Amino acid sequence: MSNSTPNQVEAGSTGSTMAGPIDVGNGNPETGAVDQAAPATPLAEALKYGPFPPLMQYRGAESIGSFSNSAEELATLLNAVGVYDLGWRRLIRCTGEDRVRWLNGMVTNFVGNLDENAGCYAFILNAQGRIQGDLDIYRRADSLWLETDAAQIDALTAFLDHYIIMDDVTLESQPQWTALGIAGPRAAASMAEAGLPVPGRRGDPLCLSETTWRGHSVVITAAHSPLVPRYEIWMEHESVLEMWNALQEAGGLPCGVDAIESLRVLEGTPAYSVDITAKDLPQETNQMRALHFNKGCYLGQEIVERIHSRGNVHRTFAGFVLTDGSPTPGTSLLAEGKPVGEITSVARIVLPGARERVVALGSIRREALERKSVLRAGETVAHSSPLPFDFNSESGQPEETMR
Repeated sequence: MSNSTPNQVEAGSTGSTMAGPIDVGNGNPETGAVDQAAPATPLAEALKYGPFPPLMQYRGAESIGSFSNSAEELATLLNAVGVYDLGWRRLIRCTGEDRVRWLNGMVTNFVGNLDENAGCYAFILNAQGRIQGDLDIYRRADSLWLETDAAQIDALTAFLDHYIIMDDVTLESQPQWTALGIAGPRAAASMAEAGLPVPGRRGDPLCLSETTWRGHSVVITAAHSPLVPRYEIWMEHESVLEMWNALQEAGGLPCGVDAIESLRVLEGTPAYSVDITAKDLPQETNQMRALHFNKGCYLGQEIVERIHSRGNVHRTFAGFVLTDGSPTPGTSLLAEGKPVGEITSVARIVLPGARERVVALGSIRREALERKSVLRAGETVAHSSPLPFDFNSESGQPEETMR
């Protein structure tokens, strides 16, 4: 481990697969078909003229898997500050006089009460209440910014456009913009050293600030971050390499998508087409931050409200600690030999002085949790765990872990 990273946590991960390169979020969730080759991110394109790490597909784009060692990179994100490619995220600009009213009727969260430069996380549903995608929404002075994965953007744009009928609303993809991420306890200090403002305060909801940095227009957002502070820095393509170098000079260690995927699993944040599919209902994902129950009508709202008023769904999203690393995404969870759920994401974590831990995300029937049934993923015992995972207890197991 490098001297720049405190010797507190070492972590290694396979991301959402237990062997081989990560390939996350590029398939069709309904059919399982793999999409055509994804384009390289603007940062990956800019870096290819120097010593170039191998690329792998991630959430609809090709990015760098690891710059050095994924264990060291994840440890840096947890204990210091890491910088990483977010070129697999995409923006849609929503304009027009009716934009706020129209979008509020299309998503599960309340857009109408957002202050300028504030944001929220939301689902887009069909009329049957099934999730068609997820996105972050930011209210700007003259527009709404919709942020989602590259793997989702074409389908979501087409779905939303279908519902623009007599409304003064225009949706425009913003391919000229790309993003870098910075995360860790020292992220804010590194941003300040690089001459960038830090939006909001720790614990604030999604928010953004706009600035000019070395002559370039830059938008910075405070992102959802259950474990460590996390920020996104949006800029046009031509300035991405200059920003990348500046963030490293300010102390950030380059991190690849392998470490980012491991952090996502540790935080317990589901990814669409990985942990959430078009068959899921909102309450089954346990992502209550995406829902607002007093905002009025929106597409799919009747189903969401019916579940809310009549009781819980039968399945829920949950975390698991596995006794070994043999299960892979798609492995069934069994209780008394009967299927009660499925593993959707897996990551390996190594802590100082403790054996390797294998953690997973997945869906499970609520009664199996309530009965504290002995769970198995294949031949492996799976202990349910609160999210995000917390390995700070002396036992090395997440606190409140139960069988």
